Amino acid sequence: MIVIGTIANTIAILVGTSIGCVLKGGIKERYQNVLFTAMGLAALGIGLENAINNMPKSHYPVLFIVSLAIGAVLGTWWRIDDHFNHLIKHFGGGSQLGKGLATGILLYCIGALSIVGPVMAAVKGDHTMLFTNATLDFVSSMVFGASFGWGMLLCAPVLFCWQGGIYLIAKYLSASFFSTPLIMEISIVGGFLIATTGISLLKLRNIKTLDFLPALLVPVLFFLVRMFI
Repeated sequence: MIVIGTIANTIAILVGTSIGCVLKGGIKERYQNVLFTAMGLAALGIGLENAINNMPKSHYPVLFIVSLAIGAVLGTWWRIDDHFNHLIKHFGGGSQLGKGLATGILLYCIGALSIVGPVMAAVKGDHTMLFTNATLDFVSSMVFGASFGWGMLLCAPVLFCWQGGIYLIAKYLSASFFSTPLIMEISIVGGFLIATTGISLLKLRNIKTLDFLPALLVPVLFFLVRMFI
């Protein structure tokens, strides 16, 4: 099994991030601060766009509210954000890197191209969407690298596992599971999570975004239950 598109997407992030990190050395601190603000605005805009564009098309208008509520409670109970940031600090990273990783992982993984792309590759052998996603991620990763440093390379293996998992499910279990309504619901919830990282980067409010990650599982579980009813 060779997931060419996912490999290309992973390499694009590794190369783009590395280029950004090399460039970071020549960027003065005041410009680095401006980059943090720029990434915050971008994350806020992209997140709200994902949520707002998909909400009118949703057949389950209350699902995203339930997902966010359940996800927040579970994430806070499991202290996902605290454990993650403790791990980052243990390896010499700062709080800004933690926010950068949360933003990068969500932007790279939560989106139609990153979800539908592996499905198309598994079912039809069409890697076009993944190659397109790789191009977009390459540009984004350069900015992330310049803003947050070498730690952003960790986003690459996360993306590989994410897209690889979707590919395996579509290839050997059920491609039909990744229906348009499910992707839509994941995009709505994911949009709000991306927006929260933007709010944190802009220092409007310190939201523990990773505590909301379980919210992404709620639509998946909801559609799984519907399949067997």
